[in-house]
Amino acid sequence: MAHRVIVWGTGFVGNAVLRVLLAHPAYEVVGAIVNDPAKDGQDIGELVGGEPVGIRANRDAEAVLATPADAVAYFGPSPIHGAATVDQLCAALRAGKDVVDTSLGALQDPALAPDALRDPIEAACADGGTSLFSTGIDPGFSNDLFPLTLLGVCGRVDSIRTTEFLDAGTYPDQRSLQMLGLGSKVDEPALLQNAGLMTGIWGSPMRRISEALGVEIEETREVYARWPAPEAIDYPLGRIEKGCAAATRMELQGIVRGEPRIIIDHVHRVVPDVAPDWPRPSSDPAHANRIEVKGSPNVVQETVFSDEHTGDGNAGGCLATGLRAVHAIPAVCAAAPGILTLRDLPLVSGRGGMG
Repeated sequence: MAHRVIVWGTGFVGNAVLRVLLAHPAYEVVGAIVNDPAKDGQDIGELVGGEPVGIRANRDAEAVLATPADAVAYFGPSPIHGAATVDQLCAALRAGKDVVDTSLGALQDPALAPDALRDPIEAACADGGTSLFSTGIDPGFSNDLFPLTLLGVCGRVDSIRTTEFLDAGTYPDQRSLQMLGLGSKVDEPALLQNAGLMTGIWGSPMRRISEALGVEIEETREVYARWPAPEAIDYPLGRIEKGCAAATRMELQGIVRGEPRIIIDHVHRVVPDVAPDWPRPSSDPAHANRIEVKGSPNVVQETVFSDEHTGDGNAGGCLATGLRAVHAIPAVCAAAPGILTLRDLPLVSGRGGMG
């Protein structure tokens, strides 16, 4: 029996997921909540570039949440709109809908999440008798599911590093990348240089890895770098002025026995040839998620997502991020109420993917 789903948010990720769900045998889309007034009232089939399906997008969240449904797939605002996101997630949970989410990566480990974030969500789960599973948009699975799977084939692990390589020049949410320092003057303070922020964002998957290995992270070290453009660079979605950051690197190091042994790394470039001394993917000029384990045996896994029609890596990666959350819906609906983590779920597979 298909799970009935309300899609909340039809931006880059939500739109791509909605297009897939409308044709997917394991899910029935019964509603869509939008923020943009221009989308209000549009048939959701036409909204994603297809034929009409008889369901209209609606800005009235309360009305849509009154629709009988098993779950809400939430692809709402980025973490920079945290308070609004928490309010919306709580509304869905209190309406009796289980929720899968990509927006609040901090909830990948509720024990590490700030009280102001965790407590309202837990209360809403209790009120609605519902559950929430947040994958994070990092994408979450590249920093927990992938490395945890590979650790299961290792006899000894000296270190493990996960790296996201991102084509920042074509990434649609430029505002979020600018918040991370893209295009900023490299001699000016950056948001991610605030102590503890990187740990707050990526500490949850790091803890998952340390728990799996049975080791304690003694401290985290946050290494942030920007690569200044030697001259102005025009890229598909903007322009980097001379001396401003054409690439950013965010490296969170987990210190075990005095050494950085668990590392979560991100390298973002506006065009592939900038920051030539930084790591780069081997399977694609700009996009990849790589896991590197040093030990016995050594392991390197590099995964490249791409859109089936255009080959665009951002589109493929964002769709995969959204579908990772959606495919967790059956397990989330079957779970006890509360905030769920990766360890609470069975293996999530792509049920119905072959029709």
